[in-house]
Parts: sequence; C-alpha cells; structure tokens
Amino acid sequence: MKGSMTAAAVHKQYAEGVDAFRRQITEPTLRLRFGQEADVFFRACALGVWQRDGSAVTPRHVEYYNAVYTRGNPVPSILFWELSTAVGEYPGFQAPDFFARMRACDKVSGTDLARRFIDLTTLMILLFAAVDDCVSEEEAGFAEDCAGALEALCRGDGLKGDRAGLDPREFVTRRPEQKAGQGPAETAASVKESEKAQAEEPAAEQAQEPEPTVEELLAELDGLCGLEKVKADVKSLINLVKVRRLREEKGLPVPPMSLHLVFMGNPGTGKTTVARLLAKIYHAIGVLSKGQLVEVDRSGLVAGFVGQTAIKTNEAVQKALGGVLFIDEAYALVNQENANDFGHEAIEVLLKNMEDHRKDLIVIVAGYTGLMGKFIHSNPGLESRFNKYFYFEDYTGEQLMEILRSMCAKNGYTLDAEAEKLGAGMLRELYEERDENFGNARDVRNLFEKAVARQADRVALLEAPTREDLMALTAADLREPEERAEAGERA
Repeated sequence: MKGSMTAAAVHKQYAEGVDAFRRQITEPTLRLRFGQEADVFFRACALGVWQRDGSAVTPRHVEYYNAVYTRGNPVPSILFWELSTAVGEYPGFQAPDFFARMRACDKVSGTDLARRFIDLTTLMILLFAAVDDCVSEEEAGFAEDCAGALEALCRGDGLKGDRAGLDPREFVTRRPEQKAGQGPAETAASVKESEKAQAEEPAAEQAQEPEPTVEELLAELDGLCGLEKVKADVKSLINLVKVRRLREEKGLPVPPMSLHLVFMGNPGTGKTTVARLLAKIYHAIGVLSKGQLVEVDRSGLVAGFVGQTAIKTNEAVQKALGGVLFIDEAYALVNQENANDFGHEAIEVLLKNMEDHRKDLIVIVAGYTGLMGKFIHSNPGLESRFNKYFYFEDYTGEQLMEILRSMCAKNGYTLDAEAEKLGAGMLRELYEERDENFGNARDVRNLFEKAVARQADRVALLEAPTREDLMALTAADLREPEERAEAGERA
C-alpha cells in the first residue's frame, strides 16, 4: 500500500534521529545552533529530494513536511499550494551555517561530528524520499550529491577520516539490474550473486600470498603495547578452541561454546586491532573460512525508515561471513527511551544470523564498560550468546609514551632528549588527569600528527634541511602554540 508510513511515524523518526545527534554535540554553542537551525535545513532537504523525483506533490507530501520539527521549535503548517510552489522553486542544496562550526570543532578536538552529520543528512533525505514507499534513482542521486557536497567541505578544511559514509544507492527500491518482469526477491538474489562474485575475485588473487601462521600472529599480538590481561585471555581462548577441535577429532563429546565476544573499555585501547588479529588467528586454526574483519557501528546496521534496517544488517552480515563482524559502540543499538527504535530490529536480525551462521561467523561487540553491560542485559538473546568478556584497560603514561616512540619510529621521526622528557611529562599528566573524554592511543596520535605539522612548518623555513632535520621532532614541535609562548616568556 502506497504511503503506509504515517506522518506521526515520520515525525517520531525524524525527532528521535535529530535529538540523538544533538546529544552527541558537547560544545554548548554548537549544540544550541544545531537545535535552532536543523529543522529549517532538513525541511529544505525535503523540498530538494521531492523536486529531484519529479513526481507531483500530493497531500501526503504536505503531511510529511509538516511533521519535520523537533520539540521546542515551531511546528510548520504549510498549505498544499505553498508546498507545490516551494518544491518547484527549490534553489539547490546549501550546507547549513552550523556545519562550518561543526567542522571547526572536529579540527580542534579530533572528533568526527561533521561526518556523522553527513550520515544523518543522508538518512533524513531517504526518509523524506519514502513518502510514496519508494526510493527512486533520482532521489538517491540527490542524497548522494548532498553528502558529496558536505564531504567536499570536510576535505577542504583538511579533515581526515576513515568513516565509510552511507551509500544512498543501496536504498533504491528497484535496482538498475532488475529485469522486466523480475520480482524483488529474484533481483536481490541476482545482486547478491554478483556481489559475491566480485568479492571472491580479489580473494582468489590474494590466496597466492602466504598467509601468516598462528605463531606469527601471536607474536604480533605480543608486540602490542600493554594489554597484558587481554593477551592472556586471547591465548587462553585459542587454547580452548584448539583442545575442542582435538576432542572432536578423537570422537569425544564437546560441550557447546559461544565464540562471540564482548570488548569493554575506553576508546583508543586497541579493541579493533585485537579483533582484526583474532579474526586472522581464528582463520589460521581453521575456525573461520576467510578471517576478514568487517567493522560497523549503528549507522552501518540501522536505517532511518521502515523496512530498511533488516536489509542493512543482513548486508553487513553477508560481508562478514567467514570472518568477524565487529560492532563498535554497540550499546547505541539500544535506545532505552524508545522500545520501538530500529536498533532493536537490528539486534533481532543479528541474533538470527548468529544462529543461522554459527559455524562461520563470529560477532564482537565493543564499547564503554558500563554501557556495554547494560546493552548485553537488554536482551536475553544477547546474554545467551555473549558470555566472554575482554576488558581493555587504559594505557598508563609510560605506555602512552611507548606508543609515541613507536609512531615516531614507524614514520621515520626521532625525538631529541628534550622532546623525550617533555613528551613523557605531557602523557603522564594526560593519564593522571584523564576523564570520560580520555582517548588513550587516539590522543597520542593526535599529539604526534600535530607535532609533525608543526615540524613541517619549522623545517620548511630552513634553507637546506638535512636528513636529521627532516626526522627530528623537538620539544617546540610537541607544544601547543600558547604553550610555546609561555615557555619563551619563562626563558
């Protein structure tokens, strides 16, 4: 039935999505501006996607438009003829004013709010496109163009990020590959076969390369800084798996065991790195057929409107079959304030796939310790499948300094004696004064990258820099500009 999603449901999804994003903004001024300006921006996006579709405006479009508001902001009451005129006169996509401040905050604090906002914009445009229960190629193209315009602004500001944005083309109701007379189920099957063939081609090419042995992978694990408890837990788990396989070979009974894991700890403590190694180790000992790691978060599993979350979650699982599906910030799938949040649908689909593919899929969920405990206990199915917990402790000041030295060595830089002393003091202070925003190794990477940028500015002024000049990081390179000024005054 066309238009099966009510205006009330649209308002609920829109308001919850925008409110959830607003709660992620820690900078007070930016949070205020976003709350004041977001509704106007997203209503303009609705006009744009409906113009791109080219279909006639209907009363349902009016209902959708008037549903786009958040609590505390004015409720629109546009009339049919007003909306028809506004759609026809839509001037083209423009980034909201608050997006510039959002990028500036990201640049200073190393966050990724701007790219998360791009995902939010894409989802909202797709929500508006579904006014007729159909996302057309033209509407997906508009979402893609808008995301591209915002991404270009991020790149222009020098923001680097590894977040894979949403692909609007994945939400098109009728794919270009669909043949005349071919039903949706047949189309999906043919697309899956095509994707599978494409995925297997590079795998076949890489198969000629020698794969690392278990011993080599364990040596790589041992080479990681800190994480002594995690390393011991990983080795114990591997031994358990090995003995189970030996018992199977000898015809001995093997009690049921879940290999799905919960990684608990603060950001930057090596959870993704350990998960990637574990996937390779499981492959090396024959537990998994491929050993790849597929990393997702809520945006990679949950869609913004009815019917799409199951598709996104199943696609993520398909990519991870034969390896590990790593769900970062998994607690975000559970909205404690809304029992009907689509995150619950993603969890149910995930649990079914874990059962259907229990012999060739391992799921690792990760996040803050306290929040992950609530997440696991939110669903009996999660409690039964996730019963092994790995705790990733914060790096100490000495370990953070060891990570900095490793980054320098890996990238061809050296720290002089004064820089060594200053860096050790800075990182020790960072650890001792840590709060909920402590980023562990991420903070070290930020320090290193800023030092490299300052060193480049310094060395570029030299007439004929030597190899040693190009490699040396000094105490001045490690300091923030205001800290350098204070040090100069003291001198």
